[in-house]
Amino acid sequence: MGRTPLASHLLLSPAALWVLVLLVSPVALLILLSFAKIGAYGRILWRFSLANFAQILRPAYLWTIGRTLVYAGATASICLLLGFPAAYYLSFAADSKRKNLLLFAIMLPFWTSALVAIYCWLIVLGREGLLNTLLLRIGFLSSPFSFLNTPFSVILGLVYFYLPYMVLPLYAALEKIPQTLIEASHDLGAGDLKTFLRVILPLSWPGVASGAILIFVPCLGDFLTAEFLGGPKTYLLGNLIDNQFLAAQNWPLGAALTVLLMGLLMSGLYFYGRVEVEETSRV
Repeated sequence: MGRTPLASHLLLSPAALWVLVLLVSPVALLILLSFAKIGAYGRILWRFSLANFAQILRPAYLWTIGRTLVYAGATASICLLLGFPAAYYLSFAADSKRKNLLLFAIMLPFWTSALVAIYCWLIVLGREGLLNTLLLRIGFLSSPFSFLNTPFSVILGLVYFYLPYMVLPLYAALEKIPQTLIEASHDLGAGDLKTFLRVILPLSWPGVASGAILIFVPCLGDFLTAEFLGGPKTYLLGNLIDNQFLAAQNWPLGAALTVLLMGLLMSGLYFYGRVEVEETSRV
């Protein structure tokens, strides 16, 4: 448009400076800190060392990392099992009035503070909570059961928080499927099940991949859910990082764990990018 590159750079400089100061610099400092050593009384010694990353290979830390991956995968899988029928109903069965109402209900968790929601789950899952009271009244339990501080409570909380991240991408993907394709499948003799398996399910794959990544990646760094609904045996990688920075005051080890977490997050985003590129090339 006749503008000089200098003018373009000047327009970009405020945003670039903002990203450099508040994102790039802290991440670079964190990476440098991960190679430092911890001295007496928590003093940081700026000496290059791989000891922090070697310490991550200890069985206790590997168990926590493995538990985090399992919980994140289980949360994404459960959200897919619960979210696909909901998204399918929204796309093909619900009228406009019901659709708007259900979308409003799905968005409700976003309108509630995470801390408030966690305290609500504490009331529901406690030994004298609503769930125990209900199960005792119907005779399913003879005495109160401790649902808290278990994998069940942690995964339940994660599913509650991240289920909308599966429903909404699936709904967006299913909404894009032309109705003419489904009608053509029926005209060619395919039943509802075959149409679902051969037409709807393959075309919904981008929504499945998007929802899985949108759930799996945040679950890797989640620590509030396991902190309040879980216990020491259900701590996740985010809890381990929080403990190293605040309780143990071992910042270099906490930084090394954070670098590992960033690597896992970037791997998930890279996988999502590859899936998007492949789907775009097919179209």
